[in-house]
Amino acid sequence: MSTARTTPDDPSADPSGERPVDLPIDVDHLTATLMEMLRIPSPSGRTDAVMRTIGAHLDALGLPFDVTRRGILRATLPGGSRTVRRAVVVHADTIGLMVKRVKENGRLEVVPVGSHSARFAEGAHVTLFTDDAEAVYTGTVLPLKSSGHAHGDEIDTQGVGWDFVEVRIDEPVESARDVTALGVQVGDFAALDAAPQLTRGGYVKSRHLDDKAGLAACLAALKALREARVPLRVSAQLLVTIGEEVGFGATHGLAPDVAELVAVDNAVVAPGQASREELASIGMLDMTGPFDYHLSRRLHGLAREHRIPAVRDLYKHYRSDAAPALEAGIEARAALLGFGLDASHGHERVHLDGLVALARLLVVYLQTGLTFDDWDREDAGDLADFPSDEVQPAEPEPLDRTVVPDRADT
Repeated sequence: MSTARTTPDDPSADPSGERPVDLPIDVDHLTATLMEMLRIPSPSGRTDAVMRTIGAHLDALGLPFDVTRRGILRATLPGGSRTVRRAVVVHADTIGLMVKRVKENGRLEVVPVGSHSARFAEGAHVTLFTDDAEAVYTGTVLPLKSSGHAHGDEIDTQGVGWDFVEVRIDEPVESARDVTALGVQVGDFAALDAAPQLTRGGYVKSRHLDDKAGLAACLAALKALREARVPLRVSAQLLVTIGEEVGFGATHGLAPDVAELVAVDNAVVAPGQASREELASIGMLDMTGPFDYHLSRRLHGLAREHRIPAVRDLYKHYRSDAAPALEAGIEARAALLGFGLDASHGHERVHLDGLVALARLLVVYLQTGLTFDDWDREDAGDLADFPSDEVQPAEPEPLDRTVVPDRADT
């Protein structure tokens, strides 16, 4: 697992000319934090418990933070700017289930919370939460026809989807009345159990690595910066959101003067993708469109110049916390950093090397100035001062592309 530091001779991509320091990441702390977060159920809409745990970690780092009315957590990393100019956004909510109907056979019909397939819910163990904090039950998501001894080949031909699964509660229930007597109601949450495992080779297998792994990497980066007492040129904010999986994560809570926003989320590992589990990733485009040209390329330059293993990638069926922030009207450059995640929203897997690479890149980035230090201090300015033409030139097309070929005399 990589914890190598950049040598002092490495150049810096920071426009200020100051060299960020590549700090070692405490892999044991990162791993322990990840395992702790994974074991705390936090489907979108039921995230209070995990936010308290995150708050305890920030307290231990001595970082000031508050929580919004709806439960988003905002921590401040003091730096050289008088106001918070930069935000790193990561989400603590996960996919999950909600009870739609108590069935006459004593089973539960459920719907997904967040976007995920019933194919990967089949066989999952769940924790069922009722309105009574003491009445918590376990169960299993099963296909409607779950026994080959009873249904034969029909178990292979039944459909795939939420209409074809049900939750079996681990209680002696045989009717809707029995279930209701337990206190189970429509609208109760069922959290998919994470069941995390760490392999000898450094892989972590678990549900909900999206985005608990990103959260652990962020906390590891903050720990490295705080312990090294490295000064930050720009005051920054860590925003931990609670609704990313249902589309409204970073719609509020961002500091008003934020000029750069970096979302931290999973990087899709699949055929045709550049992302890999042992690497960090810089997202250049997702389903909402391209990320900021200058900030994205600057992040890649920082990774390259500090020898942090990272790749650039595109994600066609995916969006992150950057999208709701931009849709809510924030005037900021937005980029995406990710950790390679195999089988996202299914039977997920990451490698610790990828999380270390991500944490290192965050450490280096948070020490730099803004992409264009002078221009980015304000949300608008004169066109004459706009810097993009210097680094993103585009020559006009020729007025006339027609070429008349020479003709030999006949």
